[in-house]
Amino acid sequence: MVSAMFWKAVFAFVALPGTVAFAVPVIFFLPRAPLVLDRLGAVPLLLGVTLLLSTVREFYVAGRGTLAPWSPPEELVTSGLYGFSRNPMYVAVVLVLLGWAALFHSSALLLYAVFVAAAFHLRVVFGEEPWLERTHGDNWSRYEAQVSRWLSPFKRNREATP
Repeated sequence: MVSAMFWKAVFAFVALPGTVAFAVPVIFFLPRAPLVLDRLGAVPLLLGVTLLLSTVREFYVAGRGTLAPWSPPEELVTSGLYGFSRNPMYVAVVLVLLGWAALFHSSALLLYAVFVAAAFHLRVVFGEEPWLERTHGDNWSRYEAQVSRWLSPFKRNREATP
């Protein structure tokens, strides 16, 4: 039997990154995109999809919650890709959007990707990080000191442990 949390996770995936990374580009941008396909665009697109699914799974399994603000993980998720970036889900969505832009040679999709990346940054800095600090206290502080906000193959402070 599939749990209610699983269906919440599926709904959150479809409603949030599904809308931003797939529905909006397919409905609003791709019909106007040039018919020139650049197969290299499939690389960031497929990488982004793979990373996105991995991060959603990590929220569900390690955090016991979903990516949705109405059903967040119970635990601070620091494992998997979250050991290299505090926001790999957002990085994955932007990769998907850059893949769409490259695949279809679309400057409109590229501009959309830049807008989404800027919106993610503002959301993280002014919304999510203050909430995580209030919710997870010292665990968040140690994690924040150790792992970069966006993407880095190196830990910032090896002595800190989440």
